[in-house]
Amino acid sequence: MPAVGERSSGPGLVMALGAGSLGALASAAAKLSLGADNILGAVTRGETEWLHILLRLGCGGLVFLFNALMWTFFAKALRYSSSARASVTTIASNFLSSAFLGKLLFGEVHELLWWIGITVTLCGLLLLHTVKEMTDQNDAYKKEE
Repeated sequence: MPAVGERSSGPGLVMALGAGSLGALASAAAKLSLGADNILGAVTRGETEWLHILLRLGCGGLVFLFNALMWTFFAKALRYSSSARASVTTIASNFLSSAFLGKLLFGEVHELLWWIGITVTLCGLLLLHTVKEMTDQNDAYKKEE
């Protein structure tokens, strides 16, 4: 149980992870809406032009929906945890979700440098969470003395 004035990180972590994933979904929807003719063309092959346009407009609407949800989740993450934790967790979640969606939807392959960057980011996230927990434990130990 957090002390008075201290924020719990459990719900904040979940909200930040959700915000990052929703941001990645918004980006994927934008890519589908604006430039993924090979994917939308495969879906609408042999159909009329109006279905292709309707799918593009639907993906454009999803961009706005996912962005609105992403900002809602991020605001809630800020309510439950520190801004540094919420921001770093959202960024890390967005990177990983983007990699997954890029591979799944577009067949993207990431270079070694990209994977090194995401690894450093995730290590920073782990360090950020670990340092905060260690500081809290040290403060509690000092109060007991």
